[in-house]
Amino acid sequence: MARRLVFLVAATLVLGGFGLRTAQADDVAKLTITDQKVGTGDTARDDSEVEINYTGWLYDAKAPDHHGAKFDSSYDSGHPLTFTIGADQVVPGMDKGVKGMRVGGKREVIIPSSLGYGRRGAGGDIPPNSALIFDIELMEVH
Repeated sequence: MARRLVFLVAATLVLGGFGLRTAQADDVAKLTITDQKVGTGDTARDDSEVEINYTGWLYDAKAPDHHGAKFDSSYDSGHPLTFTIGADQVVPGMDKGVKGMRVGGKREVIIPSSLGYGRRGAGGDIPPNSALIFDIELMEVH
């Protein structure tokens, strides 16, 4: 009886991940874009070179704002990110999230794992199958 109890506790800890949990692919089923402020400048389109300021977090279904651990921010580095929409320079969810923004606009973009880093994750900061949240401000369109 005691041996069975020890096995059940061990199995629960292993299967439950010791209570630690990152967002899995099924936590966020689709890309969600929420404009927090609509800009008034030029519009970001396919093939536009854009400059953005952003902060990225792991998605946390249990947090009230769904912001988990912060993994990157252009504000911390003091340098905006520059990339061309549709040129595979950022994860697909970032391309889709910035497209259609106007300069001066701010958005929250929730990216499912399939449009983020997927099964590979990214270094030690973004585990495999993690959904992501970005707060984005469009600074320039070239």
